[in-house]
Amino acid sequence: MISINKKLMLLGQIKLKQRIMYNRATKLGRTHSSVISCSQELDILLNRYQDIQFGNKEECQYSKVS
Repeated sequence: MISINKKLMLLGQIKLKQRIMYNRATKLGRTHSSVISCSQELDILLNRYQDIQFGNKEECQYSKVS
């Protein structure tokens, strides 16, 4: 079972990645490679969170996000 602390940490990572992506998009434009990369990393984090929430997988198979 996934601990509440792990879920909270993941939510914190999601919020931080969202802010980083927004700031990059504002400065560089939405189609900049750095923004696209950040968006892909955010997708991975969101998929992990969804898997935890809906109990699809106990341990996610997605790659690590920096």
